[in-house]
Amino acid sequence: MKSRRSFIQNSFWGAFAATSGQFWERTSKHFEPANDPEAWPVVIATWDNRKATSAAWDVLKKGGRSLDAVEAGARVPEADPNDTSVGYGGFPDRDGNVTLDACIMDEFGNAGCVTFLQDIKHAVSVARKVMEKTPHVILSGEGARQFAVGEGFVPENLLTEKARQAWENWKKTSQYQPVINIERHDTIGIVAMDAARRIAGACTTSGMAFKMHGRVGDSPVIGAGLFVDNEVGAAACTGLGELVLKTLGSFLLVEEMRRGKHPQKAAEAVVKRIVEKYPEAIKDAQVGFVAIDKKGRCGAYSIHPGFNYAVYQKGVNLTQEAGSLFSGK
Repeated sequence: MKSRRSFIQNSFWGAFAATSGQFWERTSKHFEPANDPEAWPVVIATWDNRKATSAAWDVLKKGGRSLDAVEAGARVPEADPNDTSVGYGGFPDRDGNVTLDACIMDEFGNAGCVTFLQDIKHAVSVARKVMEKTPHVILSGEGARQFAVGEGFVPENLLTEKARQAWENWKKTSQYQPVINIERHDTIGIVAMDAARRIAGACTTSGMAFKMHGRVGDSPVIGAGLFVDNEVGAAACTGLGELVLKTLGSFLLVEEMRRGKHPQKAAEAVVKRIVEKYPEAIKDAQVGFVAIDKKGRCGAYSIHPGFNYAVYQKGVNLTQEAGSLFSGK
């Protein structure tokens, strides 16, 4: 007897094949230098984070290191009280606590992560300190907070009035339901290659609004929310973290590039694989990837329309709509 999962998969892909002309979306525009020295430095970030890519570019244009650039870029939304999914101003969990996750990775494969961090605005900078000052990769919860304070980070209340009001309104029904493309921003994943062709990346988030207390998504997990391989390229993502955790999406994307795929084609391949593996979750789930390779080529792709991304390259800072597997029509 066929399992329900098998039936869903067969039905899903049968319908997909029969109507692919309706669902298939054109891929996003992207730079395609074959081996153009002007293609780097380059920085790409999830969502319309042009302020973040601009901060990163300020480092890169001076010949700075990509690691410094991605940290500078990630700190921008972390400090923005109007960004409700990152850092200060992030929506709390269902108990009213703002908890942050972040990671960072350099060109040598070194990495640092923090999960379930409270009271510290710049989680990405704490993650960097974990990478540089400890023998560990991940610090979590109160241990991460204590470490941050010991490194000079000042604790502060991260729950803004806007976020508190949203939480109070949510408590009237207490219905937990992820919403895709909410407010056209979410986790920021940012990757860059500097003038010396060193690649680095960072990812930071306050996680899903009104999540269970203690929930950690893909953003601080190396290989899931972010992965860097200086020989190949880097990828970062946004969206429903549980899907990315179960597929190690960013690592998989970099491996697709290692096999020779353009970052755009690699991103498309990973999105298709996620959908194929978890078709029952696709109706209400969004995942979007950004990537660069060693040639300075960029790619971005998502499950559903509505995902955009920022690229700063050749002195131009642009936001573009990513292609998507489904057209939404």
